[in-house]
Amino acid sequence: MKKILGLLFLMLIFVAATEINSNPPDALHSIQGTWELVSFYNYDDGVNISDTVPKAAGYRQVKMYYNGKVMWSRYVPNEPNGRFGYGSYFITQDQLHETIIYGDAEMMKALDTLTEFVFELELGEDTYSQISLDEEGNRTFSENYKRID
Repeated sequence: MKKILGLLFLMLIFVAATEINSNPPDALHSIQGTWELVSFYNYDDGVNISDTVPKAAGYRQVKMYYNGKVMWSRYVPNEPNGRFGYGSYFITQDQLHETIIYGDAEMMKALDTLTEFVFELELGEDTYSQISLDEEGNRTFSENYKRID
């Protein structure tokens, strides 16, 4: 009887450990889903928001995160070409890392010099902000999104 109880106890510990280890860090706060840009923030001193800039009329930008992949598209009225990009992503507790591998013609030109984008991340249940930092780590501006799916 003691052997059976001991075996059951060990199995319970094994199952509990598997449950803990199977939850990656981003399972604690998930960016997975579809998001739409709602506004921008400008920072004047690298810390405090100095200005909130709403989207221009007709401007639309959507980002989708799923299974480690990211895709974004942007529509700007009166611009003949749309914008889009595709790549991979991962998040940590306070950072969003995107590696863009292809996109529209303008994006492909930009990818000649930069493919890895790292942002400070503020992630809520239905909102997130990706905050750009300067070379010294000061906040410069952010894109602010709401979850649409």
